[in-house]
Amino acid sequence: MKTLTIKLTAPLQSYGNEASFARRTTNDYPTKSAVIGMVAAALGYRRTDDRILELNALDFAVRIDQVGRHLTDFQTVEWKPGTRKITYRDYIQDAVFVVALGSDDTNLIDKIKFALKHPQFQLFLGRRANVPAGVLEIHEFSDQTPVAELKELKWQAAAWYQRRQHAKTLEIVADADLLADKSRALVKDRVVSFDQRDRQHGFCAVARDTVPLSQLKAQSSDLDTQHDPFSALGEE
Repeated sequence: MKTLTIKLTAPLQSYGNEASFARRTTNDYPTKSAVIGMVAAALGYRRTDDRILELNALDFAVRIDQVGRHLTDFQTVEWKPGTRKITYRDYIQDAVFVVALGSDDTNLIDKIKFALKHPQFQLFLGRRANVPAGVLEIHEFSDQTPVAELKELKWQAAAWYQRRQHAKTLEIVADADLLADKSRALVKDRVVSFDQRDRQHGFCAVARDTVPLSQLKAQSSDLDTQHDPFSALGEE
């Protein structure tokens, strides 16, 4: 088993679930189908490429490192000639997530890692306008499952958030078979088709767990450092 961890952060993210045309809601965390879409874009797969479906077999887990605030935007659209309608779009602001993808096919993981660093198509976090905040931070681990790695990887939230946050645990959402001792829930998150004319998702099982902050690898000591921004200017 080889696992990649991918830090996802941006001013705005949005991970759609079942919704109407008038109101597009978002999950509180990156969905597996959204991450598969990002990986497929990096690999250069077009929406109708059957190879996308093979990515459903990847082991998937995500840890919520920095809980984002919700934002609702509205747009006025002309959905048929002469008729305008107000639609609403929900986003997550200033969130930080760590996604872990795993597979026994080490060549596939290597291919995905290279593609995410050299994407063929633009990467975005849920919606096209939501581009990542810089180059993706990716790490590779051998002989480690996605959930096992997320239960060790150091906390990735911003320093200011870590100083203010009083919670003692982080939440993990994963493929149900990776958390076999936890209760399952069915979600419509298995990719069937990304074709814009016939977009479809099937059901899959997920489970949730928490990891104590005390269990994670130690944080860097710079969280408590007092930074003087003028020190870099030097003296005349």
